[in-house]
Amino acid sequence: MEIVYVYVKKRSEFGKQCNFSDRQAELNIDIPPNPELAEQFVERNPVDTGIQCSTSMSEHEANTERFEMETRGINHVEGGWPKDVNPLELEQTIRFRKKVEKDENYINAIMQLGSIMEHCIKQNNAIDIYQEYFDDEDAVEVTEEAPSAKTINVFRDPQEIKRSATHLSWHPDGNRKLAVAYSCLDFQRAPEGMSHEAYIWDLENPNRPEIVLKPSSSLITLEYNPKDSHVLLGGCYNGQLACWDTRKGSLVAELSTIEFSHRDPVYGSIWLQSKTGTECFSASTDGQVMWWDIRKMSEPTEVVILDITRKEQLESALGAISLEFESTLPTKFMVGTEQGIVISCNRKAKTSAEKIVCTFPGHHGPIYALQRNPFYPKNFLTVGDWTARIWSEDSRESSIMWTKYHMAYLTDGAWSPVRPAVFFTTKMDGTLDIWDFVFKQCDPALSLKVCDEALFCLRVQDNGCFIACGSQLGTTTLLEVSNGLCTLQRNEKNTASSIFERETRREKILEARHREMRLKEKGKVEGKDDDQREEETTLNLEELVSKAEEEFFDIIFSELRKKEVEAMKMKPKPKHQDLETDEEVEGEDPGEEEGDHAETPT
Repeated sequence: MEIVYVYVKKRSEFGKQCNFSDRQAELNIDIPPNPELAEQFVERNPVDTGIQCSTSMSEHEANTERFEMETRGINHVEGGWPKDVNPLELEQTIRFRKKVEKDENYINAIMQLGSIMEHCIKQNNAIDIYQEYFDDEDAVEVTEEAPSAKTINVFRDPQEIKRSATHLSWHPDGNRKLAVAYSCLDFQRAPEGMSHEAYIWDLENPNRPEIVLKPSSSLITLEYNPKDSHVLLGGCYNGQLACWDTRKGSLVAELSTIEFSHRDPVYGSIWLQSKTGTECFSASTDGQVMWWDIRKMSEPTEVVILDITRKEQLESALGAISLEFESTLPTKFMVGTEQGIVISCNRKAKTSAEKIVCTFPGHHGPIYALQRNPFYPKNFLTVGDWTARIWSEDSRESSIMWTKYHMAYLTDGAWSPVRPAVFFTTKMDGTLDIWDFVFKQCDPALSLKVCDEALFCLRVQDNGCFIACGSQLGTTTLLEVSNGLCTLQRNEKNTASSIFERETRREKILEARHREMRLKEKGKVEGKDDDQREEETTLNLEELVSKAEEEFFDIIFSELRKKEVEAMKMKPKPKHQDLETDEEVEGEDPGEEEGDHAETPT
């Protein structure tokens, strides 16, 4: 191929032409050394020299282009047919197949390919090259490094009047975005001019939020829809439920009517597993859990009153603080109340009273966090007052495991999505605690001081490596934990399961023992404790037998004396023999008594 390049510029615009030629070297100047100049030099000793001791630093800038994604579709059309045959016409295709099958070349080709195919099938049946020999065992990495965490990024509330970060939610696709709800939870102490805006942050740009959400009232909860990443659900301070579609902008897309909304702030909102992906729950301290469909937000689909007395009276209902719904248990949901009681509910029950299945009392204050274990849904975590507790649905009277009482109040908690034995808690002193009860049960595996102010909320990314913590001043800190805390360890599932089962059995035994003790106390008070009487009778059997023997022998001895006295009175004797007889009788009494005593038992 011939390559031709045409110069458009004129020769005069190229500059002066350079002409090079070879020539001999020329000496321009030669300065010989002068000894007289050397005598004028003076030696400096010592010499003071200034040295810069700081580390050498350099600053570089790089402008990187963002990776742009584009969605393209492929339309697959059935091919291989001749031009005169329409593949959509069934008659034409059948006619063409019959024509081909009658051809001799077709039969020879099928016979030739059939033998090759048969050989490959026999090979495949002989040995499966894709067989997984160790598919039962999970590929785990054993790491011996000490647990640690480091701060990756900090997202600060851009408003001048600072608000508390009350809730966090990760973007369901890729987890590259974080939605943060801001509000002031102090009753009637919100400063004037406080903004109601919530933000969606891009993890790579902490300087400015990517999307601003503008609700009518401050948001306490904010949750991404797991089926549609463009839709968010928010619970407002005034009791309303708001819904956003980020494709439509920052304004609210759907809003519940004030007449059918909660009467207190919405402290809990959660998406449900449904075919449409539009159903959700909301909970508030007014004692109601409402079932919504965001396509028609004018009125809730159903309302559950949290009255554990099952009288369905709103005055005696317990205030809801947290919600939990597990997609693998579609008929159940759990509510954490501000009275420290966890209520397990059945959303398929017909009446509101039947919806409350059972309760788990255990905390001294509001339950700020409630979450089932992602690997063992029968076990769930609660965080409230000064402790975090792990429960089992089989043990309703008390938790199976709990942390020690901390000096600072606990505000939130969550399980690790990748390790069944690891969970996280936040405290009012700005500390994040990471617990690993397989490694250590009395103290956290890692305690990290995130900030000076109180931490109000936390949320763990789906891969378990990143944790977002929201503080009282609206600062959201992004942390990355070490590989040991976000990698499944060898036999960890079996170990965690055995610990849960062992502690559940222990609590059942203690519950049975406490139940027996309560029944005994009740029987003592009412005078109807028959079981206790039988036990006392069994314990005092030896004393009763010895006492009966003494009474029996006393009766025998008294009867013998009576008979002797009567026999003496009935028999007349001479006077001179009376004294001898009396002496003999008195002398023989011990012998007779001993004889009687010896013969009586026989």
